[in-house]
Amino acid sequence: MIQSIQTLYFSPTGGTKKIVSAVAKGIGAITHNYDITLPFNRREALEFREDTLLIVGVPVYSGRVPEVVTEYLEKVRGNQTKAVFLAVYGNRAYEDALLELKQTMEGNGFVGISAGAFLAEHSYTPLVATARPDEEDLMRAHNFGVEVKKLLQSVKNSSLIVPLKVNGKMPYKEKMSLPPIGPVTSESCTQCGLCAENCPTAAISLEDCKVVDGNKCIRCFSCVKVCPVSAKTFEHEFVVKITQTLIQNCSALRKEPELFFIDC
Repeated sequence: MIQSIQTLYFSPTGGTKKIVSAVAKGIGAITHNYDITLPFNRREALEFREDTLLIVGVPVYSGRVPEVVTEYLEKVRGNQTKAVFLAVYGNRAYEDALLELKQTMEGNGFVGISAGAFLAEHSYTPLVATARPDEEDLMRAHNFGVEVKKLLQSVKNSSLIVPLKVNGKMPYKEKMSLPPIGPVTSESCTQCGLCAENCPTAAISLEDCKVVDGNKCIRCFSCVKVCPVSAKTFEHEFVVKITQTLIQNCSALRKEPELFFIDC
């Protein structure tokens, strides 16, 4: 019997957090939230009990789970802990990310009972999946949570659960090999420090916000979104080209969430 509902998410620009929160509200009262977006929140290795339901949310980067997230999730342990897996993407494709998340967590003692691929505004441009998750998305996420709650009431024994199936392929999509890329900082920067404080990989210097380690940057655009004077931009030709392609191919079609449940 589930005694505790907890969440674990990585959400540099807030979209994944919104989806996780909406799903959680549909299931019930939350005991604890683990926001692993910032580096100091990824130091502790977590372990969850059998009587816990864990809702795990990650953004999709180029069809995969961000490497920095996978590295941390490898340290998270379950004990036949039931889990809900959520991948949040920017209207292009989630490809192998949901499968990768599921297999990573199930390999560490979690039992997936449901999963979902949801939408959020693309981090590269507000012209793709604009303002999502919107009201309709959040209602879908909430209702998904309600269905998960009903499912939990019918599942009594984790050992009898039929393995959850989600979309994705093995081997996973190969990760792109990229040169170091970081944001450019304009003269309008006031050195407020918000970009450095909110960087999920500590790529931006706290002493001088104009100093960026491109080797650490994962191009999550957190710094771009949080800057109050729009001083941070990505001007590398690779990012510019990808952004143009996204706008051209992914801005017109509105994709909808895809949901997955175990058979019981």
